[in-house]
Amino acid sequence: MEGVEKWYGTFHALKSINLMVRKGEKIVLCGPSGSGKSTLIRCINHLEPFEEGRIVVDGTALDDSSRTIDAVRREVGMVFQSFNLFPHMTVLENCALAPMRVRGTKKAEAESIARKYLERVRIQDQADKYPAQLSGGQQQRVAIARALCMEPKAMLFDEPTSALDPEMVKEVLDTMIGLARDGMTMICVTHEMGFARQVADRVIFMASGEIIEEGEPEVFFRNPAHARTRAFLGEILAHH
Repeated sequence: MEGVEKWYGTFHALKSINLMVRKGEKIVLCGPSGSGKSTLIRCINHLEPFEEGRIVVDGTALDDSSRTIDAVRREVGMVFQSFNLFPHMTVLENCALAPMRVRGTKKAEAESIARKYLERVRIQDQADKYPAQLSGGQQQRVAIARALCMEPKAMLFDEPTSALDPEMVKEVLDTMIGLARDGMTMICVTHEMGFARQVADRVIFMASGEIIEEGEPEVFFRNPAHARTRAFLGEILAHH
């Protein structure tokens, strides 16, 4: 991302965002609510259009054409706060759908890919159930498997645990930690600072639409340079 600017009407949501993410890098974005974290990652796959600057994903420069948007979305998986699974389809069908629709994969092969990734998130025994029969943590793991079925080059996570009951957070974070260890390129918006400490190569703190500070987790948590970062971390640690 180079010089990315985003407005909602007169509200300046992203201000001159410069961010370079290397292959295999794990980035955690944190900051107070309304700081632009979700907007930033939603711009990467054009769920939000941006007004100025450049976003290039694996050589493809994003513009408003459906061709480049589709090309980027094929390579970038996304997991949201809400699981967005189709309620009338089984877990297996939810996962096999995109490879069939988007990549033209045959049904048998798509289902075999789906089973592979359901196993990867340790939920293969739930393949024939419907989303409503699963816990929130299980549904979120299905959503992660569904994104992986497209075999993306990078994964975006937008507060994937914030809608979950506390006892389910760990199973989803463990799944994400596994992905990180396998070398997946990841950008995660999260308040889970333990996760950030464990897997992030870089932690980025945003406030008021700007990147205020970034660094390796050890330095970032132990010795934040900016007063706003210190205040934010103080609040987060007080809550946990």
